[in-house]
Amino acid sequence: MLETSARLLRLLSLLQAHREWSGAELAERLGVTARTVRRDADRLRALGYPVNASPGTGGGYRLGAGARLPPLLLDDEEAVAVAVGLRTSAGQGVEGIGETSVRALAKLEQVLPDRLRRRVSTLNSVTVPMLRVPRVQVDPSVLTELATACRDSEKLRFRYRDHSGSGTRRTVEPHRLVCTERRWYLVAWDLDRADWRTFRVDRVTPTPPHGPRFTPRTPPAEDLAAYVSRGVSTTAYAEHAVLRLGVPAEEAARVVGPSDGTLEPVDDHSCLLRTGAPSLDVLVIHVLLLGLEFEVVHPPELNERLRAARDLLTRALEGPAAAGAAAGRTPGGADRRPGTPSGFSAG
Repeated sequence: MLETSARLLRLLSLLQAHREWSGAELAERLGVTARTVRRDADRLRALGYPVNASPGTGGGYRLGAGARLPPLLLDDEEAVAVAVGLRTSAGQGVEGIGETSVRALAKLEQVLPDRLRRRVSTLNSVTVPMLRVPRVQVDPSVLTELATACRDSEKLRFRYRDHSGSGTRRTVEPHRLVCTERRWYLVAWDLDRADWRTFRVDRVTPTPPHGPRFTPRTPPAEDLAAYVSRGVSTTAYAEHAVLRLGVPAEEAARVVGPSDGTLEPVDDHSCLLRTGAPSLDVLVIHVLLLGLEFEVVHPPELNERLRAARDLLTRALEGPAAAGAAAGRTPGGADRRPGTPSGFSAG
């Protein structure tokens, strides 16, 4: 009896983790015959789990939405509470929530009866959370749609809006969702461009139907979080820089987020920061706002921009008189450009 119960739980777990299984696949996973799989599916139905079966060579088993929430999982109130919590967390983009919460939400909404879905949607629509939220929020329903496509290895179609606002249609093989404190990203193989791409989820508008299924490719990197961090903080920009920070990597990580750059430990007292920006001037501001001791490793031109920023700040702090004297002239001198405040360059 214990062996049968354990097998039923294993079968239920497999059905929840995959959109559809063939009888032969389930029999192989469970180490039983196809006939035993049919009997176990009947037992799950008797317990209230909506196990759907389709006949034929292309058929199989899948877990569908039932008339009532299946027993042994959650009652109605618990299901609503969990779904609301997961939807709220997913919509905030909170660091640490991760893809697992989106997968859990997708799994729950897959079997949630319509009456409970309506309750969840109603509660979310009239609730205003007093939480620190990202500037651009992501629709949880989009997250669950993307998570389902990743889980089931189904080709995904969507409209994508780039940073300039231009729209394109994309067909991809989705791999994983990666989240930071501020944004969600989809890592996928772009079929039209024949390369891996990273998409901001808040710029994605799914255009179903999706599919067919595909055989997953080898991911672009073993550490997808680091891969996305490099893409969004460095390689996406025209200017790149490498800085040696005067603090260990663990301390720098308290200031440098995944969207700011990638850190590489050097020794117990320093680390390397690789980052990027649209221009060297923006890099100067980015570096100074970190508030950490640093030296420029690359590019040398960044040092020139830092010296120019230092001189500008010095003139601002010492006042127009000191700035004019340092330049070999007095405030209001004839060589000052018309309409330009003393001590400032017209650029």
